[in-house]
Amino acid sequence: MRITDLLRPEGIRLHAAPKDKASAIDLLVDLQVKAGNISDKKLYRSDILAREELSSTAIGNGIAVPHAKSAAVARAGLAAITVPGGVDYQAPDGLPSKLFFMIAAPKEGGDVHLEMLSRLMVMLMDEEFCQKLLDAKDVKTFLSLIDTQERAKYPDEAPAPEPSGSGTLRVLAVTACPTGIAHTYMAAEALEKTGRTMNIGVKAETQGSGGAKNLLTRDEIAACDGIIIAADKNVDLARFDGKPLLRVPVSDGINKPQELIEKILNGQAPVYHHEGGAVEEDSGSESLGRLLYKHLMNGVSHMLPFVIGGGIIMALSFLLDGGAAGTAAFGSSTPLAAFFNKTGNLAFSFMVPILSAFIAQSIADRPGLMVGFVGGSLAASGATFAYFADPSVPIIPAGFLGGLLAGFVGGWFIKWLRKACDKMPQALEGLKPILIYPVVGLVFIGAFMCLVNPFVGMLNNALTNGLNSMAGSSAILLGALVAGMQATDMGGPINKAAYVFGTASIAMATGGFSPVMAAVMAGGMVPPIAIALATIVFKNRFTAEERKSGPVNFIMGFSFITEGAIPYAASDPLHVIPSCVAGSAVAGALSMAFGCASPAPHGGLFVFPVMQNPLGYTIAIVAGSVVGMFLLGLLKKKKA
Repeated sequence: MRITDLLRPEGIRLHAAPKDKASAIDLLVDLQVKAGNISDKKLYRSDILAREELSSTAIGNGIAVPHAKSAAVARAGLAAITVPGGVDYQAPDGLPSKLFFMIAAPKEGGDVHLEMLSRLMVMLMDEEFCQKLLDAKDVKTFLSLIDTQERAKYPDEAPAPEPSGSGTLRVLAVTACPTGIAHTYMAAEALEKTGRTMNIGVKAETQGSGGAKNLLTRDEIAACDGIIIAADKNVDLARFDGKPLLRVPVSDGINKPQELIEKILNGQAPVYHHEGGAVEEDSGSESLGRLLYKHLMNGVSHMLPFVIGGGIIMALSFLLDGGAAGTAAFGSSTPLAAFFNKTGNLAFSFMVPILSAFIAQSIADRPGLMVGFVGGSLAASGATFAYFADPSVPIIPAGFLGGLLAGFVGGWFIKWLRKACDKMPQALEGLKPILIYPVVGLVFIGAFMCLVNPFVGMLNNALTNGLNSMAGSSAILLGALVAGMQATDMGGPINKAAYVFGTASIAMATGGFSPVMAAVMAGGMVPPIAIALATIVFKNRFTAEERKSGPVNFIMGFSFITEGAIPYAASDPLHVIPSCVAGSAVAGALSMAFGCASPAPHGGLFVFPVMQNPLGYTIAIVAGSVVGMFLLGLLKKKKA
């Protein structure tokens, strides 16, 4: 995100002469409106002033960078003024401020304001550059100076990608999946590849686990025919205000790219109007089930790093502490093992609060975050009114189920509270996010969780005991079921339902080693491995392109990335999906039968050493993959 992409000529005023701080703010706000960045001038000015009340945004050395995240921001942008005579902006060094940049960031735009602020600070550290800006005689020179300085400070930035297809970009897309690993990039590739085939300019922004890449610029958005949002989690839509916009599951981006592009080109996409608040408020066409799934996946995607990192690090503590096996000190009897155990345990303990926090944030935007986090923490602690009255009363943590309840209830309560507060006077607008939402929300979620924790805790306890007591045919059947679900839609809702159940089972399992999680992971690893084997053994069942891509699926399968099988399943679902489900079910059943258990919810081949019975687990996956391979060879027809 370059400064020159965010700063328009209409948003710049040189050689201004505001008489005081308030006048400078008014001038900058007017420039933001003129540049088309603001939809509600009064609300945005109120949010700027609320930020200034916390502390002055003057940096010193004659520089001030007022900023605010606001629901009034239609698109991220900058405004700038130079004040040669200076104005008192309460700078820490006491000197007047002469160079102003005002940042407008959408309320749902993540930390875009921090990125802009960081980039500006790197550039403005150069006093000679600042003086050149103050001396600039026209806006064109001002922008040219910024462009030159930005290129000098960030020389390694890759140039914007060439449009796919010919001519200008006609269709833009944003792709995102809950884990941000495979579906995100597969959907982007499918849309851009189809655009090239249709000779249509298509560009896809990917919002993966490593952050957003291939960012859409303001000019590209303004010029395009429409936008496709192929995502299974909430995406900031404020910047697309007034543009035709389609919102579909990420799987449609993979499986129906041509249909989506044609809808945009044929004018079949509704025009999006952003009204602030949580993005999902504009989701009237989405079913309740899909909305619940999106909110849940937002929580799961943020929870995964804590669970994966914490689980693997804890497992390493046991691997390094073999001498104390069977004792109470197992996992922490040596300094190194204790370090890994404590660090992993701490990360893992955030699982439920993080899940709750980001479910609530998905529903109610930023005000829901704190309420969800506290609700999840109360669920994990098992706090009740009876315990506060008598600390000797035993408590039963509500665990994962309590965290889900806290996230959804807390988020919906804050969403209702925000709507209720819309009727308050505009003068009290600044009190809502810093006083009303957190205080009222905290009291509500605290009382609610203390009331329901005993009942959810008993249910959670029953599930825990049930999982821990499973043996024989019931455990094998459960392993086959959850593993088969992994291969049913390969990253879709059924797959994710099994995966969430597996991650929850880690917290329920004795010692954190979950047989259910092992079966789930086996079920996710088999489909790509089975397909890779089939492209080698049964070559005449696949096209030349499929055979060429086949070996890549070994890597995907070993890494527990089921999505590598999607292109094959999409081209022949009636034969590929049943074969993969059968192979996965066999692997899951054998994993249970062999007593395999995993302390980590991800990692594939790389976490085998820390699992219980890794040899049996390897046999289970090999057997399931071979079954899937032979079924593919049997069911698929020969290719010409």
